[in-house]
Amino acid sequence: MKTCHQFDTVRAEYEREIGFMLAHSKRHEGRPAAKSSAKQAASTKQRMARALSSHVGRCPECD
Repeated sequence: MKTCHQFDTVRAEYEREIGFMLAHSKRHEGRPAAKSSAKQAASTKQRMARALSSHVGRCPECD
């Protein structure tokens, strides 16, 4: 699948944010903050998938 620059940028931003959340979760393992951060990371993954899917549907460069 060929993707455009904007697709790669959006994906990189989401993956960076998810990485921060998962790192926070590991640092604070066993605390409520860790559980909350892990849940946020999971929901962010879903939002990323939705955003990228929507982008591919609208973008003429992505096929």
